[in-house]
Amino acid sequence: MKSTVRFVSSRVAPVALAAATAFGLASCGGGGGGTFAGSGGITGGSNFTPPDPALVAQGQTVFRSETFGDESFFTDVLRLNEPVEQAVTPRVALTVGLKVDADALPDSVKQGIQNGTVNLDSTATTLALLKLNAVIGLKGDVQTGADGKDHLVRLGVTCAICHSTVDNSFAQGIGKRLDGWPNRTLNVGAIIALSPALNAAQKAVYNSWGPGMYDARFNIVDGGTPGHGDGLNKPSVIPPAFGLQGVDKTTFTGDGDNIAYWNRYVAVTQFGGHGTFTEPRLSLNVKNGTDDLVTAKLPALQAYQLSLQPPAPPAGSFDAAAAARGQVIFNVRAQCATCHSGSTFTDANVTLHPKSDSMAEPEVPSHADRSATKLYRTTPLRGIWQHAPYFHDGSAPTLAAVVATYNTKRTLGLSPQEMADLVEYLKSL
Repeated sequence: MKSTVRFVSSRVAPVALAAATAFGLASCGGGGGGTFAGSGGITGGSNFTPPDPALVAQGQTVFRSETFGDESFFTDVLRLNEPVEQAVTPRVALTVGLKVDADALPDSVKQGIQNGTVNLDSTATTLALLKLNAVIGLKGDVQTGADGKDHLVRLGVTCAICHSTVDNSFAQGIGKRLDGWPNRTLNVGAIIALSPALNAAQKAVYNSWGPGMYDARFNIVDGGTPGHGDGLNKPSVIPPAFGLQGVDKTTFTGDGDNIAYWNRYVAVTQFGGHGTFTEPRLSLNVKNGTDDLVTAKLPALQAYQLSLQPPAPPAGSFDAAAAARGQVIFNVRAQCATCHSGSTFTDANVTLHPKSDSMAEPEVPSHADRSATKLYRTTPLRGIWQHAPYFHDGSAPTLAAVVATYNTKRTLGLSPQEMADLVEYLKSL
């Protein structure tokens, strides 16, 4: 789940000095940058043990379908089932970035969408899609009432709402699932702000986030009640959940030593799922419900997430000759490899870095200051081509902007050609 496992992050740092903390840790000869054009398929650290296939399959079900009992929050507290039933048509849902699994649609529904006989401007169609389990990340209990009409009586969310998207192979927002890919068009804040239980000030905060952004410190649910966060508002980009094999520190700030830490954090404190999360460094002791619907599912969920490989760059998406030159720049001239090291392109398993190393700092409120570690980890780079914008605050819209920011802030003196070559290498990872 990991609502906040982040990538090309605000933390990539002193590239100007050979010993300083910057992009990676490879030696100048081509070590940590990986083998050019093959790095997209790297499977993780040398100590990684592939999970049991049966556990992975179980974890896929958890990732896609498990709500951890969070209907208690999304239905009983936020009452989001009400606006979804009354006002969220499929067209509105697609507009706020929700996705539809084409494989869950019967042929008759697909044909109806194509020929216009399925009304995408009707909330009844939304309920029909929920009954089909076709809206990625949403679990709805739709029942026929005494009036003979369908009603959404319970609504919950799953990990997939933020950490899956689709390939748009059927239509925009409708296609085959891409688990682990961050849904950077999902406007989580706007969806939460539909709640009739929130006041105007709360809705204003959620509506300020925008697509692909989420504040996991503001939206803390305790005892089923929202509003137990730090009172600040500074969302970060929704991260990918792929490419985490061999990466111990899986969040922007490296708060926990494994994925299970963040999965528990999100399930309990963000979804309002039934269970407990304790973090003394943040004075958090959150408990929802009287049962535990989280702990037993964490091993399978983690196994599935570790099975999600970073996507290979699309054919023809980068210049191979330029990327080869860029790999040398990455390892030598730009010193990126002093921190983005080894097959995982991160030193975060052993090192965290001060916020002064971040390309998005100083910021108010500081993302690091709101964390348990008060530090940043070096972002893994595999599959980086896929999930713009970059840095934890999303302030770099492209890889070219990332490289330009480093070049300026670290006074690297890279030429326009060198920067362009470095971008092509990053696109190849």
